[in-house]
Amino acid sequence: STISKDSLKTSLLQLECHFTWTLLKEDVGLETLEETILDHIKFVKECNITDYNILSYVCHLKNSNEEALRNLQKAEEAIQKHHPGEIARKSLVTWGNYAWTYYHMQRYEEAQTYVSKVENSCKKLSSTAHGKIQLPEIYAEKGWALLRFGRKYFEKAKNCFENALKSEPDNPDFNAGYAIAMFRLGSFTELCDEEMRPCLEALKRAVELNPNNTTLLALLALKLQQLKRGNEGERYIEEGLQKTPDFPVFLRYAANFYRKKGEVGKAVSILKKALELTPNSVFVHHQLGLCYKFKILLLKKARYPPQEEVDNLIQLAISHLKTVIHKKPVFFTAYSELGNIYALGKRYEEAEEIFQKVLQRNDLLCDDKQEIYFSYGNFQHFHMKSESKAIEYYMEGLKMKKDSYRRKQCIEAAEKLLKQKIMSGLPHATDFGRLGFVHKLNGRKQEAIECYEKAIALDPNNEEYLNALAELQLSI
Repeated sequence: STISKDSLKTSLLQLECHFTWTLLKEDVGLETLEETILDHIKFVKECNITDYNILSYVCHLKNSNEEALRNLQKAEEAIQKHHPGEIARKSLVTWGNYAWTYYHMQRYEEAQTYVSKVENSCKKLSSTAHGKIQLPEIYAEKGWALLRFGRKYFEKAKNCFENALKSEPDNPDFNAGYAIAMFRLGSFTELCDEEMRPCLEALKRAVELNPNNTTLLALLALKLQQLKRGNEGERYIEEGLQKTPDFPVFLRYAANFYRKKGEVGKAVSILKKALELTPNSVFVHHQLGLCYKFKILLLKKARYPPQEEVDNLIQLAISHLKTVIHKKPVFFTAYSELGNIYALGKRYEEAEEIFQKVLQRNDLLCDDKQEIYFSYGNFQHFHMKSESKAIEYYMEGLKMKKDSYRRKQCIEAAEKLLKQKIMSGLPHATDFGRLGFVHKLNGRKQEAIECYEKAIALDPNNEEYLNALAELQLSI
């Protein structure tokens, strides 16, 4: 019997699995993602169904479908071992992945077999479902997959875990996923204490339900540290070091905690241990780069910096950060960090080259872009001594609407340089125009109006200034 490819495709699109969740490979480094998951499987001994499923999808994205099938088989074995009583219910995502993988291998008979398996199981599990079924564990599986694909997906991941928790509010796994999603979302925005409260509550709840999960302990500690409750947080880190001294994911967070506390030596020794356990981890290399940068800046503050030690640290930082962007080209903030290190070593051409490389990408997220404009503005200002170029890049960063810590920094830096430039004689219309714009952003309408009036005095027919002035006068 020949299977109609079109009707098969229609059925496949109904399935809930990694192939229908819009997980795009351009948002991750595939090699890195694969290494991360393999490390996770190696160090987390309990149930790895979720890991094997996502690994199979990563293998498919790398065009190794045979390898994808082998990982789906491992997922099946894990389901039989851990959930012998509810195999169908726990297998829906795995079977969906099987169906899609066979479809891409043009093995349509086998693809159809798995589609049917899913459809029949869904009918048994729910009278209303036709291949689509809203089970909490499917939401959770989707949530974990979204978390793996980077921060464009974190908001969606949080919603998935929220949906899963509606049916099973006490499920340890769903609570863990929800808390991790909340934590990661909070890492990219400046939040006041009140806004961090829900995340803190979610982490506490997750820790209660998952007493052996030291990753959650570490995140709780970092959240407390952000809330200026570092001493309380450190107790959790110490507990984690007792419980899982060889678990690399925990060690990374512990190192992060000590670096932020200012104990860089301790952070470095923890990271070196993590690096022995997971030599390919992009995160460990990145954290080491940040630690060495911290040390360099510290030494450079001395009256007579020990040049040899500084040079040695610069070399180390460069080699770790180069590893990061080589292994994970979409790790954008690492580019500006590398640019900064080159600049600290007075290697300006290499710095310029790295900044240009990342400034030319068109797939940057807004806050990444602000971060890079701010760093590049600083590079122009402090290293190349070009105030005008610095102003230009700070302006690029603050023009981007997203409210972030970096945008605030761009606004402050631009304002300071513009005021200096105006004070030092012979300002241009653009200087007043830009400062007017900055004042407007800061809600200082009267100052903004004065600046635009001065800009117009120097450049009477400028549409942009005339419009901005009219708009401001109307709003007062």
